[in-house]
Amino acid sequence: MNWTPASAILMLPLAALVAPTLAHARINVGTEEAQQRLFPGQQLTPNPVFLTESQRDTMRELSSVREPFKSERVWRSADGGWFIIDEVLGKHEMVKYALAILPNGSIKGIEIMAYVESYGYEVADAAWRQQFVGKTSVAPLKLKQDIQNLSGATLSCKHLTDGVKRLMVMYELALKNAK
Repeated sequence: MNWTPASAILMLPLAALVAPTLAHARINVGTEEAQQRLFPGQQLTPNPVFLTESQRDTMRELSSVREPFKSERVWRSADGGWFIIDEVLGKHEMVKYALAILPNGSIKGIEIMAYVESYGYEVADAAWRQQFVGKTSVAPLKLKQDIQNLSGATLSCKHLTDGVKRLMVMYELALKNAK
């Protein structure tokens, strides 16, 4: 069979339908599903946290995340753990994630809830997220220091790591001694 440019033109509509599907890895996990993944079988209670301007400044300074934190995205488990939803910039789009903190202040886990970038979706892989487990607010939480980078996902890795650092700073400032 001989290839002709005309036959390639006939394939364009098919390529136009398939290419966007291959180029975007969409992750969409709801709040309840993320809560059950991180706190299986536990009932979580909404616990909005209202931060002072000074606390917000400290969080920005120590984490370099500039997006505003949404105070209503905090829940508490019956045993004193915390479930927090946050967003950071990936490369071009926002990445929504959840962080679970144990009552002792260590990270229980992280769950990627929404990711729509064309590249970098590997941050949702369990092996990469596992690096955060057990870390506390005194950990550096710095990319290429105690959190390893993923090739092709550098900005998402950095921004998520910075976001987790921000939430751990918030834990120290506002959640650690909450009753």
